[in-house]
Amino acid sequence: MNSRSWMRLVLPVLFIVLAAIPFVAQVVDEPFYVTFFARVLIYALAACALNIVLGFAGLVSFGHAMFIGLGCYAVGILSHYGISNGWIQLFVCIAVCIVVAVLVGSVCLRTSGIGFIMITLAFSQMFYFLMVSLTPFGGDDGLNIYESSNFGWFELSGSSEVYWATWALLLMLALFLNRLRTSPFGMVLRATHINPRRVDAFGYSVFRIQLSAYVLSGVITGIAGFLLANLTAFAVPSYIAWHLSGELIVMIVIGGIGLVTGPIFGAIVFLVLEEVLKGWTTHWMLVMGPIITIIALAGRNQFAWLKAIFNRPSAAGPAIKTRPNGELP
Repeated sequence: MNSRSWMRLVLPVLFIVLAAIPFVAQVVDEPFYVTFFARVLIYALAACALNIVLGFAGLVSFGHAMFIGLGCYAVGILSHYGISNGWIQLFVCIAVCIVVAVLVGSVCLRTSGIGFIMITLAFSQMFYFLMVSLTPFGGDDGLNIYESSNFGWFELSGSSEVYWATWALLLMLALFLNRLRTSPFGMVLRATHINPRRVDAFGYSVFRIQLSAYVLSGVITGIAGFLLANLTAFAVPSYIAWHLSGELIVMIVIGGIGLVTGPIFGAIVFLVLEEVLKGWTTHWMLVMGPIITIIALAGRNQFAWLKAIFNRPSAAGPAIKTRPNGELP
């Protein structure tokens, strides 16, 4: 079974299972499941967005939580002034993320490697301390959001509404990324990671391609922050802190760097494991750390064993071997 057949199998099954969670929660009378998995889907959305620059372009952004914070505060600050119109909030969220992503990306993409990582982290921390210093909006204590985003015919007024909105957006994003990965832009973007000099020799601007990907990634991450603000009814500077960016990277590593569904699996595994360990011990981080380390050392495609089951040689001949990212050797 090749990479496309694998996607046709996994993607619908994954989203059917996710769609069944609210109904299961209703049957067992556990509304917490809806709230928890809404959070999982929001983080999966942000991780998929980060995967555009990390998995496709090979750019390790350690400051992507900045866009989650921008999305949260776009809702929180407008709500603070009595503006609860969801379309206005979403427009402001996207506009701010585009402006910030263009400015930050234009600086960060002048560097590479450790320089890119540290500059993205520096910008994220700048926004973190900016929001801490804004005492009219709660400062370090955060900002309560008393009115949810109202889109007229649809309002993000509860966990269930946020869950289905995020589920739909995540499905559309997964389908979009599946096409983007093999599109001309996606192929050139992936080529900038493999051999940027050759891409430049073919007449493509590596800087513009990577900047476009960074802006796209930042906007989608900002929308994830927009949804997170409506789920928690709270905007706090900790959403911009560096550790959240690190968690997004870990989710991608767990699921498989460069895979379309990898960040979704990674977010589910990471957050479910975290929740289970919290229920077992107050020192859950001591257990979580070694487990994540073992998974990270296991390789870049931790779910390759599932694909191996479907890639067994048939009677017609041996299966075509592919690389972890689905390309032919």
